[in-house]
Amino acid sequence: MKTALITGGSRGIGRAICIKLAEESDYHILINYHSNKEAANETLKQVTALGNTAEIIQFDVADSESVKSNLTTWEEANKDSIIEVIVNNAGVTKDGLFMWMPKEDWDKVINTSLGGFFNVTNHLMQKMLRNRYGRIVNMVSVSGVKGTAGQTNYSAAKGAIVAATKALAQEVAKRKITVNAVAPGFIKSDMTADLDEKELKRLIPINRFGEAEEVANLVSFLVSKKASYITGEIININGGIYS
Repeated sequence: MKTALITGGSRGIGRAICIKLAEESDYHILINYHSNKEAANETLKQVTALGNTAEIIQFDVADSESVKSNLTTWEEANKDSIIEVIVNNAGVTKDGLFMWMPKEDWDKVINTSLGGFFNVTNHLMQKMLRNRYGRIVNMVSVSGVKGTAGQTNYSAAKGAIVAATKALAQEVAKRKITVNAVAPGFIKSDMTADLDEKELKRLIPINRFGEAEEVANLVSFLVSKKASYITGEIININGGIYS
């Protein structure tokens, strides 16, 4: 059973990716969530309604022991399965000016985004290398390539993943494993729900926020065989706000 793991797959862009992969691939969809089981089950319902197989798996990507134990338990229960696709989507924001930023806000964002990338990908990497095939897509942000005032912690975490994407891509390319990153701008989701869309869309050449499904379309392409010669790339999807 070839499987795609989407971290933070219960809502927003993560949910859209789960649904799109269910529509466009034959992967078994492994939907990771941290705390919102109800939302994860709703994603599961939408994925299985498309005729695809899926299940939910609970762990906090920032907790390395939880990642290891839960993924190991899943692997032992599914010995014939291989996780061929990893979409590192889980992340949090704790915005604020750097001069007043509490250390816990710095740590929370770095540990979830950057630590989560390490914990999940590192655990699964050896099997992927033995399998001699894989697709890793890291969800970053316009903040990680441009930097955003009030998001020094988030920009630092996502910027580090941008660099890690480029480095890891070179390490594993010979084993037919691609590693790419997707950098969304303003996308309609829970994370942007409190932003003033009317005001901010003036900054965007396309003059609107993006849809989660538009990001999911790009991810679906990158995990497909059509994208076999693309690796180490950071692809911006931001309506022209920054490229």
